[in-house]
Amino acid sequence: MRLFIYVIIFFAFFDLFAQLPIISPFAVSLGAGPFLAGLTVGMYSLSNTFGNILSGIFSDRKGPFAILLTGLTATSAALFMYGLAEGPYSLLAIRFVHGFAAGLTVPAAFTYLANRTDHSRRGKSAAISGAFVGLAAIIGPAYGAIYTSRGSVPETMLLTGSLIGIIAISAFFFLRSHQFQKAEKLAEQRDAFNWNMGLVRSFSGAFFLMFSQGVLAYMLPLKVEALGYPTQLSGLLLSAFGLSAILVFLLPINRLFDAIQPLVTLIIGFSIMGASMLALANVSTEALLYATLCTYGFGFALLFPSINSLLIDSTTLISRGRAYGYFYAFFSLGVVAGSGVTGALAFNADEGFLFTGLLLGFIALANGLIRKR
Repeated sequence: MRLFIYVIIFFAFFDLFAQLPIISPFAVSLGAGPFLAGLTVGMYSLSNTFGNILSGIFSDRKGPFAILLTGLTATSAALFMYGLAEGPYSLLAIRFVHGFAAGLTVPAAFTYLANRTDHSRRGKSAAISGAFVGLAAIIGPAYGAIYTSRGSVPETMLLTGSLIGIIAISAFFFLRSHQFQKAEKLAEQRDAFNWNMGLVRSFSGAFFLMFSQGVLAYMLPLKVEALGYPTQLSGLLLSAFGLSAILVFLLPINRLFDAIQPLVTLIIGFSIMGASMLALANVSTEALLYATLCTYGFGFALLFPSINSLLIDSTTLISRGRAYGYFYAFFSLGVVAGSGVTGALAFNADEGFLFTGLLLGFIALANGLIRKR
């Protein structure tokens, strides 16, 4: 059963990453200006946030099975709608529906996984799920770009929607026998969710993790262009980061996530990511760029299971869904904030990396001081 949940997680993020290289050109082809094209890209993350929160609430009230099935089915239907886009505003509406539907899936899937995993293996389980996310991050953009170059954006979305539709049908048959008992009183469920320090660390970790990802996605192509390297190098560097993270997630080193306190690996992860960002602001050779991105991937791989473990340790079965809803809402907001803040401050690539490196270092230091206290 866990393997099937990992497959669902893969396709949920595959859908996200496959869009990245194709949506803004598609919006422009339908007549969108720069502002409207950017809004079209960002609309997915905005509505995704609302979907995440609602998914968490109803995963606790109705059980994650119903919400997971709803999210997969609605996402498949939303992907079929791209063929109906006739202009930028109709595309904007489709993006809103798509983002909201996809937002229902991920918190329910992670809630399902966490509730079926033994507490002593929670860190390793989060690491394996992170590997499937990393795999989607590598395969998704390549699939989106290559398949669209041979056809069209609606055809690419149609294929993705068909795959997710098959997953939805499979989920109905594979997972319905693994539903969890619902809590009997909604009042007890509401009282069960408490904002504690573990959740604050988990949510802030998710936000700043994706803040750095937003900066990386925005600034790395600018850095590569400024150094005079071919544009495809930025894609290869991001693939190196993803492969580095996947190796840590899957190799026996992943046992450390259950042997060491998650707060410790969180601090180490933020420290390594911050140092890597500072290094990116100062390196200029291709070899050092690859080495820095691989190091960044190592830090990312330490941090992702840590914030998941903190969330699991800080919740119960009847409050975990809502917690994962907020968790992935902070994920979505972090990506938008990372590119938005550095863009609003008009940083060049090196300034953006320097700012983010210092910010991540400060977060690591703050968590270290809190731990000592």
